[in-house]
Amino acid sequence: MHEVPVKIYLDRLLKDCKNTARSLALLSGPVKEKALRAMADRLAVDEEKILAANEKDVDAVGKSFEADVIKDRMKAAVARLRMTASDIKEMVDRLRLIADLPDPVGAVTSRGERPDGLQVSRVRVPIGVIGVVSELSPLITVESIALCFKSGNLCVFRGAPEWGLTQQAIGVGLREAAEQSGVSAGAWIIIERPEKEVAVELIRAGKSLDAIIPRGGAGLRRSVVEQAKMPVLCHDGGLTQMYVDADTDLPMAQNVAINSKVQKAVASNSLDTLLVQQVIGRQFLPPLVNRMLEEFKVEVRACPKTMALMGQMAMTGHASIIPAKEEDWDTQFQSPVLAVKMVADLDEALAHIVAHGPCLTAVIATTSYESALRFTREVDASAVFVNASSRLNAGDSYGMGADVGLSGSRLHAKGPIGLEQLTCEKYVAFGSGQLRYPHPVPEAYFDAIMLKRP
Repeated sequence: MHEVPVKIYLDRLLKDCKNTARSLALLSGPVKEKALRAMADRLAVDEEKILAANEKDVDAVGKSFEADVIKDRMKAAVARLRMTASDIKEMVDRLRLIADLPDPVGAVTSRGERPDGLQVSRVRVPIGVIGVVSELSPLITVESIALCFKSGNLCVFRGAPEWGLTQQAIGVGLREAAEQSGVSAGAWIIIERPEKEVAVELIRAGKSLDAIIPRGGAGLRRSVVEQAKMPVLCHDGGLTQMYVDADTDLPMAQNVAINSKVQKAVASNSLDTLLVQQVIGRQFLPPLVNRMLEEFKVEVRACPKTMALMGQMAMTGHASIIPAKEEDWDTQFQSPVLAVKMVADLDEALAHIVAHGPCLTAVIATTSYESALRFTREVDASAVFVNASSRLNAGDSYGMGADVGLSGSRLHAKGPIGLEQLTCEKYVAFGSGQLRYPHPVPEAYFDAIMLKRP
């Protein structure tokens, strides 16, 4: 039992974070790169310690499920929590990848000279102190800390309590490696107290945090958006929708649809709604639905036209194809569930996407350049793909190395939140005495001191 109240604990933890963030913003690129490589090496060395700590977390979660009636839930929780050597390797590789990325801090994004000779530039600078609230794996811990550090920000990380010992073992090694590389203590903060109130107080700490990023399911995102006292970088639960045009390569479209749905069904950019032009429905849907049901165990919720087309399957008692309800067209499933609808044409598909938004990721499968161009122009989403899987809407697919989530915001960042999105821009102007007129000093004063207007 902790004696210090949560609010006091958090206030003490965040007391000097603004000052620390200012010093982090001044770290040179080579220093950050050296520290990140040392952190990667230390994770590799600490593999046994991390896995041992993880085993204790797994045991603790297993013991919390005692009744036989919830044995399946226990197995699922343990499976989600358990780490392997390959997970450690992925974290090590991700750190080294981030170390190799160009440093965004100080990058000049534009430069120009005004008619009066004023030289104006826009320069990337860190946001400041960024809170990350996660209910996902320790990989997220490592990614969040590394990306914030590389972009000159101080990361205040609060992970899922179930990972407590694992996260602590990772954090100790990362901190020691960074300090041995010349980085001062406090370059990031990992909150170790498990109480739910800690997360609540963190997302209300508007005086200490400059932005916050939730990494988890819809419930977490909704809670953060509703309660946060600072800007939130995340998507708002938008859907991932795909339209299969009549003019398309059917095997290619089938592979794109399957990958979009099945590659990682729980991901925010996995396919929620599949729209198929009805003139190719008889050719395209039966083999696809068969594979979704039999091979990948996906539950298909279908419109009346699709149900009629697949009627024979329904009559044989196939439990995984069911009539879609109205709310299914507005649901981000993040599970092995897919809503399927036949539409008359591209116009109806676009109208459906607009009506059942917001759209996080959109895909069109087509060989028509005109249809592709119209789709990319008219669909409002964080990413629009032509003949490519929605699962590619991620930082590593765009050459960003890694990201700390997806943003559907119309402000600042839209799409994967990588190094550039963890910075903002400031103006830097070099002059030679330029003034804004009218100048408040009388003309006689200029004459007296022998000054002339430029």
